[in-house]
Amino acid sequence: MNLWIITIKGGLVMIPIVFCGVLTLGIIIEKFISLRNSEFDNDKFIKAIEEILRRRKIKESIDLCESIDKPVPRIIKAGLLKSDRSREEIKEAIEDAGVHEIPLLEKYLSVLATVATVAPLLGLLGTVTGLIKAFMVIESRGGLVNPGDLAGGIWEALITTVAGLIVAIPAYIAYNYFVTRVNGIILQMEKSATRLLDILFLLKSEEES
Repeated sequence: MNLWIITIKGGLVMIPIVFCGVLTLGIIIEKFISLRNSEFDNDKFIKAIEEILRRRKIKESIDLCESIDKPVPRIIKAGLLKSDRSREEIKEAIEDAGVHEIPLLEKYLSVLATVATVAPLLGLLGTVTGLIKAFMVIESRGGLVNPGDLAGGIWEALITTVAGLIVAIPAYIAYNYFVTRVNGIILQMEKSATRLLDILFLLKSEEES
C-alpha cells in the first residue's frame, strides 16, 4: 500500500495535514539557509573594525560593513554612521537597526509554532470523524457488523492521528532549534553593539586627553 492510498483512506482531514507537512518542510529548508547565511565570525569582524577605527578611518570601516551583507555588520554600520554623535544617539541608531533585523531572523517561526499546535488537533479531528463514520455504519446496520464494515472509519481515525503527529513533532523540534539559533545571533548583535560603543568612546576619550 503506497502513501497516496494511505492518504486517501485518511479522508478530507488529510488535506490540511498534508498541507501543513509541506509548509513545515519548506520553512525548515528556508530557515536553515537563511540562518546559515546570517552567521559568521563576529569576533573577527569586530576586531577588524576596531583596528580600522584606531586609525581613524570611519569611511573604511563603513565600507567593510557594507561588504558583508549580514545582521551584525548592518547594525554596526548604523552605529558608525552616527559615530560623531552622543553615545545615546549611537545606541538608538543601533537599536533601530536591530528592530528591523530581528523580524527577518524570526520570519516564519510563528508559522512553525502554529503548525506544531494545529497539526495534532487536525489529527484529533480526523480521529473523531473516523469514529463517527464507524458508529454510523453500526447504526445503519442495526449493530450487525463485521470488522470489515468498520475498517474505513477506523482507518481514517488512525491515519489522521499518526499523520498529525508526524507533522507536529518535527515542526515543534524545528521551532525550538531555530529559536535557539536566532537568540544566539541576537546575542551576538547585542555584544557587537556594546563593543562598538566601547571602542568609539574609548577613542573619543583618547582624543580628548
